Amino acid sequence: MKLTFRWFGKDDPATLQNIRQIPTMSGIVSAVYSVPAGEVWPEEEITAIQREAAASGLAFEVVESVPVHEDIKLGKPTRERLIENYRENILRLGRVGVKVVCYNFMPVFDWLRSELYKELQDGSTTLAFDNETLLSLDPAKGDLSLPGWDESYTAEELRALLDAYKGMDKEALWENFAYFIRNVIPTCEEAGIVLAIHPDDPPWDIFGLPRIITGAQSYARMREISPSPANGIALCLGSLGVDPANNIPAIVKKYGPRIHFVHARNVTWVGERSFEEAPHPSACGSLDMYRIFKALHEAGFDGYIRPDHGRMIWGETGRPGYGLYDRALGATYIAGLWEAIEKQSREG
Repeated sequence: MKLTFRWFGKDDPATLQNIRQIPTMSGIVSAVYSVPAGEVWPEEEITAIQREAAASGLAFEVVESVPVHEDIKLGKPTRERLIENYRENILRLGRVGVKVVCYNFMPVFDWLRSELYKELQDGSTTLAFDNETLLSLDPAKGDLSLPGWDESYTAEELRALLDAYKGMDKEALWENFAYFIRNVIPTCEEAGIVLAIHPDDPPWDIFGLPRIITGAQSYARMREISPSPANGIALCLGSLGVDPANNIPAIVKKYGPRIHFVHARNVTWVGERSFEEAPHPSACGSLDMYRIFKALHEAGFDGYIRPDHGRMIWGETGRPGYGLYDRALGATYIAGLWEAIEKQSREG
């Protein structure tokens, strides 16, 4: 297991010096954030990340994310050029030693929350999702007021994009996903890179848009599309875990060899399709982190893991979910849990 930490570049309040001081930390997870989705990343910007990480004693072997352009998801004729650009990015990343590329296939909206600063009983703040709040909104009417998305598109751009998806069902989205995978996986194999798809967050349809990477059945279908080990999984415990129907230890047992990257966080179920993000330990949320990590160990997991979203604690401010302090606590919890499981396994 290689412990890593998300880093958003030089403007990230969590500096490389901060990250390297977290015990057992091996590397960073980053990306080129200055280039629009679908375009080719300049090689000098990729190598700059690798060089800066190495200067701080950290590896840069995981990219999160290389975004998939909406035209690829929609199956438009422009996808040919966009997939070619994606393949070029894979080759460029392989040349600097990147091993894993995380990505998602969610239409229009990436992760969604209804609140970014939900105050918990201990006074910390966290990300939260209230289903009733989501159901009360209609983005087609321009009344979308979700945090983090108000500035993503103008109202006109959002309506146009939603119109483009009208009539698209899950089967059509699966077909477009399969087309993308079959065209990109050979390049991944050539570059020595594995793809790791992030589950939809949350893992159910939003605003009438289909979502397809939602649990065990999704991974079975992915394997049918391409049996290559490069067609892999980013196991996000928080994303899968907000649906109580997802038995994460069972998913790990069945698909362990395809899990290349793990996002570790806990969540608390507070109602039907409603949740709050919680501190990492099992006692703090609804997920049994010990059982999940034990399943990963038994499956022979030797990939990359990072502490995912954390609370804002101790007066810290910054990018919601990506403060330094609580994620550092999460990293030490992960390291300690893994050490205990490893020693328990060896000692019988």
